[in-house]
Amino acid sequence: MQTALQLLITTLQIGAVYILFSLGLTLIFGVMRIVNFVHGHFFALAALMIPVLVPKMEAFGCGVFVAFLLSAVVGVVASLALAAIVFRFGVSKFLRDMEGAFILTMGMALLLDGTFLASFGGNVHAVPQIIEGNVKIFSAVITTQRLMLCLASAVMTGILFTVLRSTKLGLALRAVASDREAALLQGIPYGRIALIGFLLAALMAAVAGVLIAPVTIVTPFIGSDYLMKTFVAVVVGGLGSIPGAIVGSILIAFIEAVGGFYFDASTATIAMFLIVIVVLLFRPRGLLAHA
Repeated sequence: MQTALQLLITTLQIGAVYILFSLGLTLIFGVMRIVNFVHGHFFALAALMIPVLVPKMEAFGCGVFVAFLLSAVVGVVASLALAAIVFRFGVSKFLRDMEGAFILTMGMALLLDGTFLASFGGNVHAVPQIIEGNVKIFSAVITTQRLMLCLASAVMTGILFTVLRSTKLGLALRAVASDREAALLQGIPYGRIALIGFLLAALMAAVAGVLIAPVTIVTPFIGSDYLMKTFVAVVVGGLGSIPGAIVGSILIAFIEAVGGFYFDASTATIAMFLIVIVVLLFRPRGLLAHA
């Protein structure tokens, strides 16, 4: 029982980051009908800012928690600036062009890999512990830091749902995702909505990056690793489906947690792709493609 509960908690803390990341991918696909391979770099840039800036701010007398918050703000802003540049000079010219956007964002991802490697170096970066202590939930234990990660992810997911369901912006995003031509006929400015959707997706990735930085080792290529796993989650859940992205993320996190506990990381990765094959054989559009 204790092992099962611990694995459940591990699944939730892994899935918390995957959910934020995959929601951004899903939002971009829903609004623009493209797969964005640069999405992982918004995540990576925000995450890299934490180990780079926290020690510098501590040296100026800031406490570690304040230093983390300030670094997180800088990281998110930097990621949004990068997203605006990518959209303005690249993605905006290939809206709803799957093949063109595929080639463009793949090339941009390779360019940014080299840029991040040259800027941040190839060494791994670690962040000092931001919040100390553990929390016991029945017979399982989770660090306070990881618990805060889960709560922050839940809050961000709730905010996104609220925006999409209860605001004019959310209505416009859903209208464009459902039927672009009809949305244009209703006077919805597609270019502006696409930009806002792209930046909102980048924000989700950036927040995921700053949340994961204190609990893992950060490298310039961390975004590519998470992109692969969350893309699998999105495909399993159903491209363009927000509930599907959440379900797919939890499923992939569960496979990773259980596979890593009983076997090893390589076996868990193989199991992820076997799940994709099985799902696509019986549900080619994903588990919740219409949700």
